[in-house]
Amino acid sequence: MKRSGLKRGVQVTLCTVLLLACNHALAIREEQTFHVSVTIPTSEFYVLPVNPGFLEREQVMAWNPVSAELSPLREHFDVKNASGSISARLAAEPFLFNGRERIDLAVRFNGQLLSLLETPVVDEQQARVGQRVRLEIAATKPADGYVPGQYYGTVQLMFDAVNP
Repeated sequence: MKRSGLKRGVQVTLCTVLLLACNHALAIREEQTFHVSVTIPTSEFYVLPVNPGFLEREQVMAWNPVSAELSPLREHFDVKNASGSISARLAAEPFLFNGRERIDLAVRFNGQLLSLLETPVVDEQQARVGQRVRLEIAATKPADGYVPGQYYGTVQLMFDAVNP
C-alpha cells in the first residue's frame, strides 16, 4: 500500500508538472521596449516645444498636389526668461535640397521672421511671466515652381536670454 500511495503521489505530481509546463508553453508573450527621458529646464530661462517629440523626429512638409504647394510646419513652444527678453537667430540658412534643386525656407518664431542676425522674438514683459508661442517653417516657392524629387534639410535655431 505504501508503494501504491508513493506511486500515486509521484503520478499526481508528474501530471501537475506536465500540466503547468503545457500551460506555460501555450502562453503568448509580447514585449515592448522604449526609452524614457525628460529635460527639466531651469525656471529662469527655457525655450521648449510643447510636443517634446517634435525635435526628436524628422518633420515632413505635406505636399498638396491640387494647389502644388507645400504646407508649412507649425509647432508651439513654451518660452520664459525671468530676467528679460528672448532673441533668436538661425545658425545657418534653412533650405531643402535634393542634390540639384534647392527650396528656401522662411522661419518665423512668434511671428518674427528669423535670419542669421539676432532678432527679438519675445519682449521682456511676456518673457518674464512665460508665454506659449508658435514656430512656423514655410517653403518659399521657386520662381519656376517646385521640381519633383526627394528633398532634405536642417533648420537650426539659436535662442538667447537677453538681460536688460
